[in-house]
Order: sequence, then structure tokens, then C-alpha cells
Amino acid sequence: MNKQLTSLVLAALVAPAAVLAGATPLSLQQVNDAQQAWCDSLVNIAKTYAAGGDYKTVAGAVLSNQYNYDKGTVLFRPTLAFGDQTFRLDKEGAAAYFIGGNPKYPNDDGFALKPWVSCRYTNAGGDAGVLIDGDFAATMGNVFITDAKGNETVVDKFFLFKRGDDAKLRIIVHKSALPFKPNWSARRRAALAGLY
Repeated sequence: MNKQLTSLVLAALVAPAAVLAGATPLSLQQVNDAQQAWCDSLVNIAKTYAAGGDYKTVAGAVLSNQYNYDKGTVLFRPTLAFGDQTFRLDKEGAAAYFIGGNPKYPNDDGFALKPWVSCRYTNAGGDAGVLIDGDFAATMGNVFITDAKGNETVVDKFFLFKRGDDAKLRIIVHKSALPFKPNWSARRRAALAGLY
């Protein structure tokens, strides 16, 4: 799987800029707008759920409009997924992660159903964390999600967007992870520092 993901990412990043002859080059603003749209969509699902609205329809629209599931393959590694359901290669698996309720995915309780009230992103190194080539854009950075109590969750994100025939950017690769926080013993820290 990792070799396939690497090949897809590398192929996307080195694709010639003239893939769509005469197409307007993607701009940094378009890529940043697509990232903010993802953030806004996550909050919209949460707020719709909290208000007792039709969050399932909202989530389905997010997966159709923000992701490429309806037009092709998406490689999705959700933040809190694990085991044999770590990767979500179809819309059903992605929906289960976001809104839960699918017996095929018993460990999913609906990440998007948490009481999120705001979401923002940053790109690694400022806008240096955005690579644009032809109809593809890769972003790496953090997403900051705040709940109704003011608690903020930080998630490391990698998105690969592809511009479709309709000129809309959709996610074709989404990898999320909680930031690594080592909890090493004093002995381990000393060994790494060459003091042991």
C-alpha cells in the first residue's frame, strides 16, 4: 500500500503542467480555499448533527463535493482508524468514519459528530507546505479543531487535491495523524543524547 501511495503522489507531483492544454494554472488561493472548505464542511456536519438536522445528507454531500469518491479512487487514512480498517478506499468507509452508524465499521463513532464549532488549518512552513503542479496540489500541515468547550485538537494532515473536469479541487489522498508526543523514560532520553 505504501509503495502505491508513494507512486501516486510522485506521479501527481511530477505531472506536466500542460495536462489540460489551455487550463488556467491552479493558484495558491484556490488550494487554500479548498482546505478551508474542508474545515468548514467538518464543522457543518457537526453543527447539523447538534441541531438535530439531516447530518447524513450533509456528510454525503461533503464526500461528493470535497472528495473524489464519485469520480475515482481516494486514499484516505483517518486519524483515529486502526487495525484492518485503518484505510478507507471507498465512500462507505469514509462515511462510517465521519458519521458512524455502520455495523461494518463497529469502531467508528462519528468523528464529525463531535461538538466541533470551528476549524482552521496551517500549511507547513507557511505556504512552502503547498506544492502545485498542473491539476494537482499537495498540502502538508496542521488542522486545528475546536469543540464547544473550547478544547482544541491538533491533527497533522496531508491532502492531495486533483482538479476535475468541472474545475473543482477534490481530495484524492487524505492522511491524518495525531502529532507524535514521545513519552520516553530518562534512561531512553540519556541514551539518545549519548550520555548512557
